[in-house]
Amino acid sequence: MIRVSILGATGYSGGELIELLLKHPAVSLKHFTSESSAGKPVHSVHGSLRGRVTSNFIKADLKKIAADSDVVFSCYPAAAGIKLNAELVAKKVKVIDLSADFRLPTAALYKTWYKEKHTAPGLLSKAVYGLPELFREDIRRATLIANPGCYATAAILSAAPLFKPLAVDASSIIIDAKSGTSGAGKKLSADYLYCEVNENFRAYNVARHRHQPEIETVLQSFSRVPALVTFTPHLVPMQRGILSVLYATLKKSTSTQALLALFQRFYEREPFVRILPEGELPQTKNVAHTNYCDIGITQDSRMRRVIVVAALDNLVKGASGQALQNMNLCFQRPETEGLL
Repeated sequence: MIRVSILGATGYSGGELIELLLKHPAVSLKHFTSESSAGKPVHSVHGSLRGRVTSNFIKADLKKIAADSDVVFSCYPAAAGIKLNAELVAKKVKVIDLSADFRLPTAALYKTWYKEKHTAPGLLSKAVYGLPELFREDIRRATLIANPGCYATAAILSAAPLFKPLAVDASSIIIDAKSGTSGAGKKLSADYLYCEVNENFRAYNVARHRHQPEIETVLQSFSRVPALVTFTPHLVPMQRGILSVLYATLKKSTSTQALLALFQRFYEREPFVRILPEGELPQTKNVAHTNYCDIGITQDSRMRRVIVVAALDNLVKGASGQALQNMNLCFQRPETEGLL
């Protein structure tokens, strides 16, 4: 059995992860940490787990967690878990980090976008970006996995087939994306109050969202081509789901059928990417509570512009489901185990 602990388990991603792990036939759940809820039953925060998980939250005890765990999922906010994760890695415990702390390649870039000093810069070059569709073999060998951001997952999966081979102008990428409110986590902020979100639709962090450098960095590392992205996220009044629309200028005119064939070949062996037939476009309701990313392709031939629409569940393929997919790869389990 794979012994699993979860750090910062009171958030939406932590709750979703517990739900998924309970269904995994090869997992033994060990510890759930929370500084604010230590000593309280797990079901006191995640009510659906009453009668299914009998454990209490504990404070993060490094010695206990390292001794009892083969892998640790870290669900802390940005910067909060760097030190503990670094110590676990030093003890040879596999860490799958759901925050952004190891997604960017340099401490300087992290400081620019996250306004925090990175306290374990030596680990940045050792972390593997946890997008199985692009980095599967590296993930299998990794000790530290940087689980991708939800917006970034949708955007990168939409763009990757166009970057290898390079079929578009790499500086023409525009990504217009919408997310449900769970993507913001359990923030006590006026922006996420019911009366502010309900019956409302707004853009936020325009040209300064933290997933923008993540998207650019990964596309460049994957294709060796510098990528510049204009990224505009929006908040929509629903609990979960992301719909991402990517626009890019094609290098030469081609048919929609040829573009579809390009995507189908690229993802033909990927269990969680579904390429929709011509004329069909993804909807968030069709991927809710699943680890699938649905992708549809069309184009505006007048402007030689390809349009790629992607939908996924931000809490599953955009967070906890992808983390479980990465765990399966690390422990040579079937990649879809616990996720179908």
